[in-house]
Amino acid sequence: MTAIKHALQRDIFTPNDERLLSIVNVCKAGKKKKNCFLCATVTTERPVQVKVVKVKKSDKGDFYKRQMAWELRDLSEVDAKDATKENPEFDLHFEKVYRWVASSTAEKNSFISCIWKLNQRYLRKKVEFVNVSPQLLEESVPSGESQSVAGGDEDALDDYQELNTREEQDIENMMEVCEYAISNAEAFADKLSRELQVLDGANIQSIMASEKQVNILMQLLDEALSEVDAIEGKLLSYEEMLQSVKEQMDQISQSNRLIQISKTNNGQLLDEIQFLVNYMDLSKGHIRALQEGDLSSPKGIEACINASEALLQCMNVALRPGHDSLWAVKQQQSLFADLRDNFARRLTNHLNNVFVHQGHDQSSALSQHTAELTLPKHSPLHRDLLRYAKLMEWLKNTQREKYEGLSRTYVDYMTRLYEREIKDFFEVAKIKMAGTTKEGKGKFATLPRKESALKQETESLHGSSGKLTGSTSSLNKLAVSSSNSRRSQSSSLLDMGNMSASDLDVADRTKFDKIFEQVLSELEPLCLAEQDFISKFFKLQQQTGSAQGETTDDLDGALQSRPASEHRHSISSDKDMVRQMMNKIFHSIETELNSLIALGDKIDSFNSLYMLVKMSHHVWTAENVDPASFLSTTLGNVLVTVKRNFDKCISGQIRQMEEVKISKKSKVGILPFVTVFEEFAELAETIFRNAERRGDLDKAYVKLIRAVFMNVEKVANESQKTPRDVVMMENFHHIFSTLSRLKISCLETERKEAKQKYTDHLQYYVINSLGQPLEKLNHFFEGVEARVAQGVREEEVSYQLAFNKQELRKVIKEYPGKEVKKGLDNLYKKVDKHLCEEESLLQVVWHSMQDEFIRQYKHFEGLINRCYPGSGITMDFTIQDMLEYFSSIAQSH
Repeated sequence: MTAIKHALQRDIFTPNDERLLSIVNVCKAGKKKKNCFLCATVTTERPVQVKVVKVKKSDKGDFYKRQMAWELRDLSEVDAKDATKENPEFDLHFEKVYRWVASSTAEKNSFISCIWKLNQRYLRKKVEFVNVSPQLLEESVPSGESQSVAGGDEDALDDYQELNTREEQDIENMMEVCEYAISNAEAFADKLSRELQVLDGANIQSIMASEKQVNILMQLLDEALSEVDAIEGKLLSYEEMLQSVKEQMDQISQSNRLIQISKTNNGQLLDEIQFLVNYMDLSKGHIRALQEGDLSSPKGIEACINASEALLQCMNVALRPGHDSLWAVKQQQSLFADLRDNFARRLTNHLNNVFVHQGHDQSSALSQHTAELTLPKHSPLHRDLLRYAKLMEWLKNTQREKYEGLSRTYVDYMTRLYEREIKDFFEVAKIKMAGTTKEGKGKFATLPRKESALKQETESLHGSSGKLTGSTSSLNKLAVSSSNSRRSQSSSLLDMGNMSASDLDVADRTKFDKIFEQVLSELEPLCLAEQDFISKFFKLQQQTGSAQGETTDDLDGALQSRPASEHRHSISSDKDMVRQMMNKIFHSIETELNSLIALGDKIDSFNSLYMLVKMSHHVWTAENVDPASFLSTTLGNVLVTVKRNFDKCISGQIRQMEEVKISKKSKVGILPFVTVFEEFAELAETIFRNAERRGDLDKAYVKLIRAVFMNVEKVANESQKTPRDVVMMENFHHIFSTLSRLKISCLETERKEAKQKYTDHLQYYVINSLGQPLEKLNHFFEGVEARVAQGVREEEVSYQLAFNKQELRKVIKEYPGKEVKKGLDNLYKKVDKHLCEEESLLQVVWHSMQDEFIRQYKHFEGLINRCYPGSGITMDFTIQDMLEYFSSIAQSH
């Protein structure tokens, strides 16, 4: 390695004015071993530059070449991998990390030690050495192979000192005197040695000559020592004096420190006393208000509110550590607790009395509303009680049990009060809805509530049983004559078999609609006002700061405390409490509404349309205010019942359509359920205009119209008196007219289908009816057409025995003009018997028959011209004659 170092110094570094200090034989970690050398070098010129140079043998291997160099100042970290075990691997962190494996651990250690020394001497920015033994960074590498490798240069680094300017000048002068110093170094060294010996001898002689001065110097030193001893003695005496002063000063300092501690303690004690006095002292006025304050006057209530808030602040003050152990604090807390309990008891008793007193006043006012469809207003009660809202909040935060007791008392009292009011209110609504007279009302007023309500329902529902029976029988028999009006032809499909359709008119339904709307309009503000009052009075929509947690009310009205961890859910839990209290107070509303709805449905099943629209609107309004409120939930539940009744109404109409029986002795005409559908659609379009539940009506329309179509065909197939085509034509014409007039968008497809069915069956009826006036002629030409269809040429048909010219003339003679007119007159009478007067289709059918007759006449003439050419055979009447026949017959009737 020494030879390699000398060769590298000579061939590579000396030409570049660099000096090689350390070398290590390495290869890259994890790759195929291609050995190279890492060299630590310094430049010989100033300023000194320290580098790490990578040297590699040439490919031929006969010389070394410089491959890469790094400035030592760019080196940020040296990682030796392991500081305790021998490991030849190490990393050098320049702009990137270079990983090396040395040929031996000793070489690696020597190289790292050299790098450390160069870093310590030349660089301001120190390199970080990781996993390197501390001994390696403090001492030079031990003698041995690494010492020989370094060649003493590392020690030279420690002993090297730069020459100053004067020394450099002296050396230059000396070398100028001895010109041969460079050419003959040995002679120059000998000369310097001789001159050094001469100087040493002169120095010794000079020292020997100055012995007297030395003795004098020694004597002076002895005298100086004696003076020093004297001074030390004085210093010792001074020190003893100062020691006593120091002890006195220490005592004074200790006394001052104790005084300062006492002052600090007194200040802190004063602060504590002021804190307790400021935050735990309740004024006499507040104490008097809590003990004797008038809870019935506004001023007294205001004083009690201020006193209770001051008391709550005193009780909730955050005491500092140790305060709760003070006797005065305990005494004050005991006073506060007594004041709280006594005031809470006094407040609870007073509010209970207020509830009872206000209840008597409210009950006395009920008689004013018994005959009117209005609910008593509770705003005076709410206004009086809201003065105590802040006191209720104080009670909620301090005395949970009493707060819960008041809540239960209020709920129980209001439940009884509202139950009486609501039952009376709904009884009046039922009486008005059933149309009972004033005398009847007076009679019912003497009965108990339940019996009165039951009697008025049963009498109002069963009073028209005779009419009901008659109308039902007329429906089952379908004994409809031409003189009856459309209204009398309609059966009791309107009311699902409970009331006669003739007993129900638009005024009755409008009256019911107004009553039902008034009922909902009275209930809605009542519930909203009570809910708003409960929220404000019991403070159930504000997030309280009590550390006891929040409370919630179960379905039985009992309030239970909740853990403080659920405090963040207080607002939602308060809303639940409001809804639960409302459910108990107004538990009778849903029952009474369902009873009222059932009564309206029994009076007239079409009332379900009004109820569905009104109830849907009120539910939508309530949900916009608060989707989770009691009113929204209750009305939503009732809406389900109304929707069920509406569906039942639709299903009942469909069922009665299917149960219709036709009379065998009278013509059918417009079927009752077709008329009922028309009335239903007219009524529904009026009721559901701009309604929220239009989709329910559209679904009902589709079900009803499909049932109408199906049952019209069923009745037409079963009809014996009236031809099937007439039943289909008249009823589908009526349906088409109704749908065209009402313009129901969801039934546009059915409207087109009804028109198509009407047109088709009109054509079928005309064709079938026209075969009778010229029956033999029809049969004759049908036979002609059959021969042509079998392959007989048209001009050869006259040669057929059954269809020769004589047979044709014989058949034509049977239908002279007078006979044809007579036959058409009979046909008109027959058609008139088939058709009903309601649809006024007689002229339409007669005109269609005229067109069909002319078409047949032209068809017959064409067959005569083609099959009997040149025979001169013609009909006994012309088209003009036919037009006169049809016109005169229509005018004569």
